[in-house]
Amino acid sequence: RGAFGKPPLDRFAIDSPRPARSWHIAVTENSRYRELEGRRAVVTGSSSGIGRAIALELADAGARLLVHAGKSQERAESVRGEIETLGGEADVVLADLRDANARERLADEADALLGGIDIWINNAGADILTGSGPDLSYEEKLRVLFEVDVEATMLLCRAVGPRIAANEHGGVILNMGWDQAAQGMEGDSGELFGATKGAVMSFSKSLALTLAPKVRVNCLAPGWIRTAWGDTAPAEWHERVLCEVPLKRWGSPEDIARTARFLCSDAASFITGQVININGGAVR
Repeated sequence: RGAFGKPPLDRFAIDSPRPARSWHIAVTENSRYRELEGRRAVVTGSSSGIGRAIALELADAGARLLVHAGKSQERAESVRGEIETLGGEADVVLADLRDANARERLADEADALLGGIDIWINNAGADILTGSGPDLSYEEKLRVLFEVDVEATMLLCRAVGPRIAANEHGGVILNMGWDQAAQGMEGDSGELFGATKGAVMSFSKSLALTLAPKVRVNCLAPGWIRTAWGDTAPAEWHERVLCEVPLKRWGSPEDIARTARFLCSDAASFITGQVININGGAVR
């Protein structure tokens, strides 16, 4: 036997040949692989952008969703309508994640509405790049990022982790990091996101140890993803993306959503405590 108890490679050259297997999966226009059928999932900040894409992807995989928004009932209801068009089921809850009571209520209502929680995805994040966000002072940006991205993520995990662990088969928590947090990026935004998303990434690794073996915890780390800010970014930022990303394009919310779908499925049952870069191979 070779290393780790595996047979050496040259053994396969002398083994008797085995009949070739023919693998064929019939795929029709109306068939879908619903690997999350029966799972109950919450995606925070799922009324738009990456969160919306994740909610739709999990619904397509068969999960029942709770759509969360901070303020916009209309946008949340719109996503629920899209999920129902896919043949799925969804509930809607509004909650300001900067408010401790609202966070607690979100966890309780999600548990009650869904009849339990199997998947929790902390996607919600403070927007300091569009709308009124750029007008905030450095200190104000830091405060809101810490409250929404860090504090809400950590305390929601603490609230729902034991509930998921109580399930017979456990479940999954996914948090949202940033691919450049580890190496840093210049400027105010680089400093702010590096500090806050770096905290989320480190927390996720520790939480994975705390909740193992019943709950798998991983962290998505998106790179250049074309959301609302990307749509309005100056030309030089588009040039920077093409320069830094080997795949020569912006990522899409759907790129993040498909990764989330995989990590929530049993196909990823041996993956926990990991930060998954979804960045087109960028190494800057």
